[in-house]
Amino acid sequence: MKSINKKFLLFVCVVSALGGLLFGYDWVVIGGAKPFYEVYFGITNLPVMQGLCMSAALLGCLLGAMVAGIMADKYGRKPLLIISAILFLVSAIATGLFNEFMLFCIARFIGGVGIGVASSLSPIYIAEISPSSIRGKMVSINQLTIVLGILGAQIVNWLIADPVIPGEEILNTWNGQMGWRWMFWACAVPASAFLVFTSFIPESPRWEAAHGR
Repeated sequence: MKSINKKFLLFVCVVSALGGLLFGYDWVVIGGAKPFYEVYFGITNLPVMQGLCMSAALLGCLLGAMVAGIMADKYGRKPLLIISAILFLVSAIATGLFNEFMLFCIARFIGGVGIGVASSLSPIYIAEISPSSIRGKMVSINQLTIVLGILGAQIVNWLIADPVIPGEEILNTWNGQMGWRWMFWACAVPASAFLVFTSFIPESPRWEAAHGR
């Protein structure tokens, strides 16, 4: 252990674990936005459309988890982590930007793909780059960041939303027009950090060795 650069190892693991943070945030943030975007898109009395919107990210997650392992084995862990960061960033911006319901759902689907990729590869990458003596400790960072992402989403939703006055038409409020958008846009900040810092971490040494490098 004396020969290990612990600070660099911790940096690499925390950067990878940002995928877990985004997983937790993107998974939960829609709960705070739901009362407002449903009114905006006019689906408050359409349970099928409500279910489609809420499950779009889950469907994307399913796809992302299915292809993440295959693609990571072929192209490496780092490129897939970068792709997941791009997906999170695009989804965060597009979800708050679109004014059409189906485009909104597509943006959520893209974010779900990022969740599926990150939730699979972040712990794998951390496990492969960490020495066996501290592997459990390092991998647990990813689980911690997932919970922090969930907490962060709740706090952001709470800070962004204006108080709702009983009887007030939500569509005509700031919450109904812009507040729910900023709840999604806030995810662009950690997604950008994930994208930038992932560019500085090395490829998994176990993947390199498996490919004769």
